[in-house]
Amino acid sequence: MLDDLFCRHNPRLGRIVRLESAPYVDRTSFHLVELEVELEEGSVLRLLLKDLGRKNLHETARRVKPGFLYEPLREIRTYQEILARDRLGTAHCYGAVVSPDEDLYWLFLEKVPGVRLSQMGDDSPWLQAARWLARLHARFSRESETLNRSAPLLHYDAAYYRLWLERVERFRSAGLGRAVRESLVETYSRAIERLTRLPSTLIHGEYYASNILVQETREGRRIRPVDWEMAAVGPGLVDLAALSSGGWAERERTEVAAAYHDALLSEGSPGLSFEDLLLALDDCRLHLAIRWLGWAPDWSPPPENAHDWLGEAIALGEKMRMR
Repeated sequence: MLDDLFCRHNPRLGRIVRLESAPYVDRTSFHLVELEVELEEGSVLRLLLKDLGRKNLHETARRVKPGFLYEPLREIRTYQEILARDRLGTAHCYGAVVSPDEDLYWLFLEKVPGVRLSQMGDDSPWLQAARWLARLHARFSRESETLNRSAPLLHYDAAYYRLWLERVERFRSAGLGRAVRESLVETYSRAIERLTRLPSTLIHGEYYASNILVQETREGRRIRPVDWEMAAVGPGLVDLAALSSGGWAERERTEVAAAYHDALLSEGSPGLSFEDLLLALDDCRLHLAIRWLGWAPDWSPPPENAHDWLGEAIALGEKMRMR
């Protein structure tokens, strides 16, 4: 069956003479199958089959992932209709099989060879990831009004931001204490006003180091972001906030922001001054903290995103009140 489906959606590749499959070793929210495809002319493709159907969503993800975020066509159409247009280094898409009546959403992708950025010790690939991000945002900065015609992207508007605040109030109020809760509500509400004024572009939505592969090639390192399930139209700095999230020293976070800003300038997309960018980056960091706090009740982020998000939200609130 897999052989027939792949051939049907990739006729230009020619006849398959060998196809081997095995479960992918890394755990993700969705079921992944690793494929090795040998073609009649001798080439061998290494692919991933990502099953985005709800029935194959990992049990924990099915229980805690907010329902309004689930849209299997988002990642499929993002790869097919948006990322395929440009040579950005994202995984090549070999097609998809979609049958909503059967809850069948299969996405065939290049298996990107590389190491997760979170496992890289030196600073240079982090700065390179920031520069790659700037190129992505500059490329789509003039298409924010039309991107949703290509894929059912999330949209970072005031209602979206407020939804996360409502979830925090619903899930966390009992454990926060009145003073902390009121302070978070006030601080984030003011941040929402600023966030909605930031320029929009295509964003990855979860540009954390665990979703960024670094590939070594003869030409040098390549940045290869994966997992576009949360692709959206929103402020590019949300992605930069995710990249620099966690226990960074302020100096390190500023260096990453400077690499991003310099790359934006080189792409002819000046945007904010560097000082204003740093202020807006704090608003985006606060949004990420609120999002993790409002993800689900009685739940903690996976190890790769583990962090004291409440402590970060409180610290950012204090910092903002001192501006």
